[in-house]
Amino acid sequence: MMTGAPVISLFLEDEAETIRFGEDLALALKRGDCLALSGDLGAGKSSLARAFLRAMADDDELEVPSPTFTLVQAYNLRIAVAHFDLYRLGDPAELTELGFDEALQDGVCLVEWPEMASGELPEDRIALKLEHEGLGRRVTIVAPEKQAARIRRVLAIRDFIDDAGYPGAKRRFLTGDASLRAYEAVYAGDGTRRVLMDWPPLPGGPPVLDGKPYPKVAHIAENAYPFVAIANVLRQQGFAAPEVYRVDYDQGILLLEDLGADGVLNAQGQPITDRYRASVACLAHLHSLAVPQDIPVTDCHVHHIPDFDRTAMKMEVRLVLDWHLPWKRGGTSASDAERDEYLAIWDNLIDELATAETNLLLRDFHSPNIIWRENEIGIARVGLIDFQDAMIGPTAYDLASMTQDARVTIAPDLFQQLMDDYLALRRAQGGFDEARFLKTWAIMSAQRNCKLAGLWVRLMQRDGKPGYMKHMPRTLSYLSVALRHETLAPLRDWCVKTGIVPSES
Repeated sequence: MMTGAPVISLFLEDEAETIRFGEDLALALKRGDCLALSGDLGAGKSSLARAFLRAMADDDELEVPSPTFTLVQAYNLRIAVAHFDLYRLGDPAELTELGFDEALQDGVCLVEWPEMASGELPEDRIALKLEHEGLGRRVTIVAPEKQAARIRRVLAIRDFIDDAGYPGAKRRFLTGDASLRAYEAVYAGDGTRRVLMDWPPLPGGPPVLDGKPYPKVAHIAENAYPFVAIANVLRQQGFAAPEVYRVDYDQGILLLEDLGADGVLNAQGQPITDRYRASVACLAHLHSLAVPQDIPVTDCHVHHIPDFDRTAMKMEVRLVLDWHLPWKRGGTSASDAERDEYLAIWDNLIDELATAETNLLLRDFHSPNIIWRENEIGIARVGLIDFQDAMIGPTAYDLASMTQDARVTIAPDLFQQLMDDYLALRRAQGGFDEARFLKTWAIMSAQRNCKLAGLWVRLMQRDGKPGYMKHMPRTLSYLSVALRHETLAPLRDWCVKTGIVPSES
């Protein structure tokens, strides 16, 4: 074990607290972690291991046989878990024959009696010792800082939930995304599910422009104030945004209303037409309303919704230059001439937006962020859950986000239906310049898809998340649609010349 590793110590009052702690650990461990459980007989190792596995499976009835005689029991769960019991291990070298290295590479290794093979276990393991103390148990954890930080975080969230009035609530992993946010389902004693947003403070990044990191330039929310502000405004206007029950702004922990689990896609991951049409109608209504740019959140904090300004737009479209083109060319970067021409084109396109209609744009209005609420009516059927990065900018951006869903293919017929629906609703509101809006839509579609074409590569190469690359063909197809507008002819020519889109587009 590493010397000088952080130590975490806590007292578990009874069996219920031991089970709860095992469940919380399931939220802290990640693929590649080795949890080494040690302690006297009856100290609670089996109870903790069983609780951990059942929480990872989200199945309170999961059968968890002891691996005392088989030495290892494998579980194909949200994260694969291999449960080792080394009490009967004849030689530490046998650990390799049991497939330990492969199991650790694929998921989490949960090891009881680790002292039987301590020299063969990874140095960066999480060593957890259970000892009797009075009528309860003392847990002592020694782990490297990275793993210890995750454990401290789940314990801090447990304290937050207890302080919110839900002591002993059951917690289960809900979802994570490409950002730093993760979500848990919290089940209180009344059986009601609530959603916890785990949003640790954004670490400072390297400067990318004028000494500012990317989040500040691109107006990415860095704390919970924007989410609470926008949620409150949307709810006041009758939209289905989650109620915020409790928030710790310093730690970045929020307890939210659960809007449901149904989305706008069917079981095969395809768009449900009526739900997309209702979402577009919701968007048209939002664009008809006046939204304040300065929103009081607390007695001492006012959130100013940032403008989707030239700097932010150009920072996002630069992702094509910095990530997409080098990937496309096998590592060869864009030339200075290509960069200058591309950015000059975008300066001209952004100039075209000077007279565009602007209002609140939610920024990521598409299938992953929409909850379908079947029993509601009107705009209340459309649950909105991701708007912390909202800005004031061209309203056409969110329509492009929905009609060209980044995560799912929108067929041409559905695309046209959604566009027709939106335009008809906006015309009925009066004072709507359709031609200007469609030009803005094309520019915003191109801006968003240029950003995404670079983002997918960055997620793969920098962040080790290659799964997002499956969206690349769809993104480039959407970009080709936007490039058909005459205003985008210079960008279309540049994209064809650099090979981003084929010439027939």
